[in-house]
Amino acid sequence: MVPFIDLKGQYRMIATEVEGEIKKVMDSQLFILGERVRSLEERIAALCRTPYAIGVASGSDAILLSLMALEIGRDDLVATTPYTFFSTAGSIARLGAIPLFVDIDPDTYNIDPERLAEVLRRKKVKAVIPVHLFGQCADMDPIMEAAERYGVRIVEDAAQAIGASYRGRMAGSMGDTGCFSFFPTKNLGGFGDGGMVVTGNEDLATRIRALRVHGSLRRYYHTYIGCNSRLDEIQAAVLLVKLRYLEGWTEERREKARYYRHLFREADLLGEVRLPVEEAGCRHVYNQFVVRVPSRDALREHLQGLGIGTEVYYPLPLHLQECFSYLGYREGDFPEAERLSRESLALPIYPGLTRESQEEVVEAIRRFYRG
Repeated sequence: MVPFIDLKGQYRMIATEVEGEIKKVMDSQLFILGERVRSLEERIAALCRTPYAIGVASGSDAILLSLMALEIGRDDLVATTPYTFFSTAGSIARLGAIPLFVDIDPDTYNIDPERLAEVLRRKKVKAVIPVHLFGQCADMDPIMEAAERYGVRIVEDAAQAIGASYRGRMAGSMGDTGCFSFFPTKNLGGFGDGGMVVTGNEDLATRIRALRVHGSLRRYYHTYIGCNSRLDEIQAAVLLVKLRYLEGWTEERREKARYYRHLFREADLLGEVRLPVEEAGCRHVYNQFVVRVPSRDALREHLQGLGIGTEVYYPLPLHLQECFSYLGYREGDFPEAERLSRESLALPIYPGLTRESQEEVVEAIRRFYRG
């Protein structure tokens, strides 16, 4: 048995620390925007090498509030990838703006900078949301160059990429804002929902801090129409403990990715299994280890029968989702994203996963293709 993810082992390692910090919050009876949230904001800002960080209720809200702060509104075009979690495009649509999809690079799974530049040249786009998918940064230099040329704002969706870097710059630090998720399965995960926005722009930071509390800079006086999106003290307490371990856990994930590569080479499976590409100059933090395989669904069923957990990210690209049918996209519009949705399979990768379990996974895949 190899579960797709096991959070219990990680928790056992830090349980005493976490429970002690939660008890301090309970004893204080101070739950909203207190000293622990402020401390976490300071530490995430330092990690990302940005001056400002703002704790919010979720990674989805981090994107939504960033767009609100940038005054994205009805009928504005916002370019992004069709191959990502729903909230990337859902946040655009919630503001009445229009998701404008751009196909992906087949090697990195991230938005294709050349296709994006062509879209920005032809259309009046107000913002772009590059996604650092599965833990590797999008190719940001050409994205930033094109955005500057056409006066386009950048919101980095770094929900899966805390601690990742691109040519010496940290994920989240390269756009107008960077957005993180603390969903429990993320590399830095809480005990529920949570998120963070980082930015180097003081005005944006001030606006986002107000927007997360109903647009209020001063209690009961509302400058903007905002929403209720605050990271609570209990989540901050948990995350402050886990943050101390993040670098070690990240290196463990990277080591497990290296061992998978070794095992697939040793098993002579590189003709059947296309491994994730780690771009030169990038630090991939492997929130997921996603391979591309023929007969994906049959392979997944085979592994499930052997007690090996897998996941499909994502089985249907966003441009083909029913809720976005009003945009007028059709099958075949983004062939790389559509092909990946048929071939992608995420294998177990998490701190505590043993080498023996990785060997079991690869041997099971070898038996599927070689008998």
